[in-house]
Amino acid sequence: MIIAKLAYKSLLNRRASVLLTLFTIAISVMLLLSIERVRIDAKSSFSNTISGTDLIVGARTGDIQLLLSSVFRIGHTNNGVSWKSYEYITSQRGVKWSIPISLGDSHKGQAVLGTTLDYFSHYRFAKKQNLTFNKGHPFAAINEVVLGSEVANKLGYKLNDSIVISHGMGNTSFHHHDDNPFKVVGILNPTGTPVDKTLHIPLAAIDLIHGGKASLEHEHEHEHEHEHEHEHEEHNNLVGHPKQITAFLMGFNSPLYTLQIRRNINQYKPEALLGIMPTVTLKELWEMLAIVEKILLLFSAVVVLISLLGMLTTLLANLSQRRRELAILRSVGARPWHLFTLISIESLLTTLLGCLAGSMLYYLAIFSACGYLQSHAGISVNITILSYYELGLIGVIMAAGFIIGLIPATRAYFYSLSDGMSIKA
Repeated sequence: MIIAKLAYKSLLNRRASVLLTLFTIAISVMLLLSIERVRIDAKSSFSNTISGTDLIVGARTGDIQLLLSSVFRIGHTNNGVSWKSYEYITSQRGVKWSIPISLGDSHKGQAVLGTTLDYFSHYRFAKKQNLTFNKGHPFAAINEVVLGSEVANKLGYKLNDSIVISHGMGNTSFHHHDDNPFKVVGILNPTGTPVDKTLHIPLAAIDLIHGGKASLEHEHEHEHEHEHEHEHEEHNNLVGHPKQITAFLMGFNSPLYTLQIRRNINQYKPEALLGIMPTVTLKELWEMLAIVEKILLLFSAVVVLISLLGMLTTLLANLSQRRRELAILRSVGARPWHLFTLISIESLLTTLLGCLAGSMLYYLAIFSACGYLQSHAGISVNITILSYYELGLIGVIMAAGFIIGLIPATRAYFYSLSDGMSIKA
């Protein structure tokens, strides 16, 4: 206890250099914990880009290709799914809901997705969160469009603005549908998913703008003429009867129906279709990106190593200046192993205080950044007490700090002998 008290007072006496070392360790601990938390939650959020969807069905390609095209709007499929097949499959027993989607158009580099009102009711992201509106409401007419948050912010759109859609994905547009403008009626809240970069229009509008004859204004007027007489047909007008869609999402009443219907889809005779389970395919896709995890882990280890080496450098530099102090301690009866223990405890206390400060900075950083990470990167960060894994990481840092502290402690031990002040037992 006397040595520990002496070590504490020694640190206070050298507080300037100690605070600098402590700050370096604290920053490294904060970065390590933050990187690990973001890495783990990024993996979880990546898997939850689409949640609550049991099957994605499209033309027979590859599992990952279908997932990328239908969920992430990356790439495209050469074929689609006939509307007849869509109606037949979704009418099977056990199907709880379905969402048809049609891709292939864009607006200033942003994807346009044709769908139905079921999209806003059943689509889920993150931990089964619903899509919510920042402004406006879902489309109710064939010439209306709902924007993702990033589209609205990036292009500066607001409610009631007019938008012209182009044929072709990404920045490659082959034809502008100038005769069929859409009116913005809704803007979604940020989700951190591809939904933010998407414009949503009624499924029927996709076929109509590609028909080349009827205009959306004329169709809209036609709908209003009959809205009181055929009010129950409003939803059908937004769906239409397209010949083909890109893909569709499905939810089931039971996992047993998921496996059964998936097998039937993959063996479907009328056309070559593929049914994938998004959670399984997302896991496969993440495994392909495992190199990213390894880089993050390596970066974390390097940061901690640099901070500990910085502590070692500081301790060794101070040790040369403390030879007079050590000699005085030897003159009052301290033995070499006392000095060894003193320096070891100092390094351990410095590492402990650095870890405590780093943990507090970690919570401050995560709390400050969690909203931004969710809305801009789609990473849902969990703010919880440190897990056993994270505590284990801190334990490794403590052990490493103690081991590194043995180097200057050993040098202090031999300094006491070389100064000719060895006291016989």
